[in-house]
Amino acid sequence: MKRLALLVAVAAIATACKVGPDYEKPPPLPNDQPLTDQWYTAATMGLASADSDVQTWWTVFDDDKLQELIERAQTENLDLRVAVARIREARAGVGIARGERMPVLDAAGNVNLGKPSEAAAPISPEEGFETAALLGFGVDARWEMDVFGKFARNIEAAEASYEATVEDYRDVLVSLLAEVALAYVDVRALQQRIDFASSNIEAQRDSLQLTRDRFDAGLTSALDVAQAESNLSDTESTIPRLEQNLNFALNALAVLLAETPGSLHEELSTAGATPVPPESVAVGIPANVMRQRPDIRAAERVLASRTARIGVTTADLYPSFSLAGFLTFNWGNVGNDTTSIGWSLLPGFNWNLFDRARIHSAIDVAEAQSEQAFFAYELTVLRALEEVENAMIAYFKEQERRDRLEEAVDAAQRAVDLVRTQYLAGLTNFQNVLDSQRSLFRFQDQLAESEGLAVQNLILIYRSLGGGWDVDAATIPATTDNE
Repeated sequence: MKRLALLVAVAAIATACKVGPDYEKPPPLPNDQPLTDQWYTAATMGLASADSDVQTWWTVFDDDKLQELIERAQTENLDLRVAVARIREARAGVGIARGERMPVLDAAGNVNLGKPSEAAAPISPEEGFETAALLGFGVDARWEMDVFGKFARNIEAAEASYEATVEDYRDVLVSLLAEVALAYVDVRALQQRIDFASSNIEAQRDSLQLTRDRFDAGLTSALDVAQAESNLSDTESTIPRLEQNLNFALNALAVLLAETPGSLHEELSTAGATPVPPESVAVGIPANVMRQRPDIRAAERVLASRTARIGVTTADLYPSFSLAGFLTFNWGNVGNDTTSIGWSLLPGFNWNLFDRARIHSAIDVAEAQSEQAFFAYELTVLRALEEVENAMIAYFKEQERRDRLEEAVDAAQRAVDLVRTQYLAGLTNFQNVLDSQRSLFRFQDQLAESEGLAVQNLILIYRSLGGGWDVDAATIPATTDNE
């Protein structure tokens, strides 16, 4: 037993050795480029680069319905449920990897009861015929010692893969919250555009009736009536397309909430105002994106897993050592009661000496996969930074466009009022009335669209920053707990 304890102690010390490269986190940017402390767009266009809390970014719009829809999506969305199931799968994989380091213990037993026949086992009359009983029990144990860290590296890879699935869940969450908000803003903007179209249709119907009355009175020609009818029909033709897009947006929003398409039509049938962005927006600093973006965090964890896989494969170049043994117990009452105990301890090793070319090729494969993961991580970082910069540019420029369209709408409304008065006074022709009405409707429609786009671009900023979850809390969905 002393020798066995010594052998186990030596094996435990030997398992501290792990072949393959030790993982080191990659630098923030490719080629060791420095990470600036502010965004280029923020510095040149006036957006604040101060720290920003993007965990609950949707609250800046102060819209109760948007808040409600986001809460429903967080609990019901099916993509989130799929991501949670993948976390459970990866966590189970960690358990499998850890179990490979443990000894394998098998137990078996049997009982044999019988009565020998006189012909098969003749005995003397005074002994009589007795029932025979045989009892056997055995334990078989096997343990492969992790001398070169193959199992340890496998656990390391499994844990990194599990952590990557957690980040994938968070990435789905970030995208989901943004998609819900984008669809909701789309609904409100389309409803606003339909309202503008409806109000212009009413105004153009009044103009048509005016031209008909003047034509009946002999004050104008049939040309004015035909032009008014054409202008009205053209504006009316925009309603079906807008209503189609509105239904598409409502259906998309319903699916995000795991509800059947059409289920939100009544709930959101009352037109509401497009959410208004705050006067000032803090976009944080580039270093925060490295912490907050789940896709960057997931890519880094994939790289860690791929690096550990190199060690798993490299361990095949070295021998594996194992301990095997058994313990048996037997009892029987045939003749005299007998009891016996047997045991055996079998240390051994296995070394693949004639397949090393294949193993080296497998190591090359693992190294190439790790290299791919490294470049994929760097590309993920660059694309994340690009996404933030582009979102900020789009937000800033759309705000400029919205401001100019507001001015255009005000001017067009004044023009409509003036030209109608001049037409009634006979100071201008009806073509000017038509032109001013068309311009007003076009500018109003573009303004409603631009207001929605400005809000959506702000939502894209928050999504590109990795907003929607608490970085410091680092929460994992409760449904993944198996304990």
